[in-house]
Amino acid sequence: MANSRRWAAPTLESELVTLRQLDEGDADDVWEMVHDAEGKDLTATTQTFTRAQIDEWCRSRPGQPERLDLAIVDNNTGDFVGEAVLNEFDAESNSCSFRISLRGPRWFGRGFGTDATRLIVAHGLDNMGLSFISLEVLDRNPRARAVYENVGFTTIREFVEDDESWIEMRIGR
Repeated sequence: MANSRRWAAPTLESELVTLRQLDEGDADDVWEMVHDAEGKDLTATTQTFTRAQIDEWCRSRPGQPERLDLAIVDNNTGDFVGEAVLNEFDAESNSCSFRISLRGPRWFGRGFGTDATRLIVAHGLDNMGLSFISLEVLDRNPRARAVYENVGFTTIREFVEDDESWIEMRIGR
């Protein structure tokens, strides 16, 4: 598969959500998302961002090599719910890392994360031909772990880093 086609941002749809290219029009919502205290805690995010950094990040997402940054959109309202990302491509193992972030508690527990995870994982494995997709999740984030297990991720290892217990998970063909 030609590399440029492989990494072209798709539009992926389910009954609940649509995944589409994250772009500069999402900057206000991403700004809100990166300032959600619960989301930051559940992902152990300590970095702070300036508005200029978020604006530039969103503007630069289309066309990034060897990664997909997709906005998650609620099909019923058109609201930006979060982002789903395949990144850290490893050509030797033909694999990527996955991360997902929802905009805040208003969007938790409503199936958006599960649907978005299913869509991007299926795209990565079936359409992009990745051998596997991996992720790391905090042990103290059982809601996220349940989503990943529901989609088919299995635990590879557990480890401690910066006084946090983490679980590495993987899904493949």
